[in-house]
Amino acid sequence: MTNVPTWTAAAKALADRVTADAPAWHDAVSNTPRHQLVPRWWQPIPDSPEREWELVSLPEDSAERLDAAYADATLVTRVGPLHADQAKRGERGKGEPTSSSTLPGLIVSMADRLRVEPGDRVLDVGTGSGYSAALFAHRFGDESVTSVDVDPYLVEAARARLAGFGRSPRIEALDATGELPDAEYDRIMATVSVRPVPPSWLRALRPGGRLVTTIAHTALLITADMGPDGVARGSVQPDPATFMETRQNADYPPKLNNVFVSARVREGDDVRTPDGPIPDLWQEWPLRWLYELDTPEVETRSAEYPDGKRVVWLLAADGSWARAEDAESPIVHQGGPRRLWDNLEAVRRRWDENDRFAMHDMRAEISPEGSRLLAPTGKWDLPI
Repeated sequence: MTNVPTWTAAAKALADRVTADAPAWHDAVSNTPRHQLVPRWWQPIPDSPEREWELVSLPEDSAERLDAAYADATLVTRVGPLHADQAKRGERGKGEPTSSSTLPGLIVSMADRLRVEPGDRVLDVGTGSGYSAALFAHRFGDESVTSVDVDPYLVEAARARLAGFGRSPRIEALDATGELPDAEYDRIMATVSVRPVPPSWLRALRPGGRLVTTIAHTALLITADMGPDGVARGSVQPDPATFMETRQNADYPPKLNNVFVSARVREGDDVRTPDGPIPDLWQEWPLRWLYELDTPEVETRSAEYPDGKRVVWLLAADGSWARAEDAESPIVHQGGPRRLWDNLEAVRRRWDENDRFAMHDMRAEISPEGSRLLAPTGKWDLPI
């Protein structure tokens, strides 16, 4: 009697969970050994003041490793410049995640939206652990799949681990925001976020081809089909998705701690009462995303104090900042060359004027000359 690997039952159980709405992907998920693609990973250390992570390294066939690998959960594989594979036992990671193995359910959902047909050429942007490339290759053949990542180590590791169970899609190390390995693809799926959508993707996407990606610093998932005029048109999807942004270096730029020093307690150049309630931008996601689209790359921080006071900070690289204190007498302080809170309130007013539409009611038009999201009212376009 042939011995059945211990992981297959766990993979099938995962497939049962994550492919209920996409049954065509069940076989691929059931037969892809995710635990071999993610042998080690990082988990956050609770209440760590320096954003530290501890290494998780478990025996290959241990129940704990299989439980983790076949959970519908993201496994963080790289923190700052340090990959879990390269960490020494007991070493801690510090900083923000820079690579991960995305939760399988999201990969399946995005892949299903891509509507790949037999014979299509698929570009998988953001190789990471190689899991999405493995699913595409299992279902459509290795020769149909190209996967790219900016990190040469990730590419080498994924290529070797995929080969270990018989998969050999093309995998290249390159900056995906630049030129691509080939000139034509039928489908492009990105598990990194971008803004703008790189012109090279649009040049490479054939008419009738489909793009699935997310907009950087938001959780807006876009599906768009390329038209004969070189413009991809589509919409924001109902379910949000958050991915790390494309990067060109080993790590992301540091947080704006120098600006926060001024914003934390300093008296503003402009001090006033807020125009309406102070929003909780960690709960009021649509407003936060609209603000990001209108006023890009503003870092948001918040804190709640034992006395019930809540504070929201907005920080920008040019030194602009705002501090909104939600207390018995709410007040807003602003400093630097721009008035960031004024911008936020202007976005909220305009959203109110447009009947507070749902994000998934927005349409997308994406072209090399400029891309935008269009409000369903027809009265507000936002660049992406």
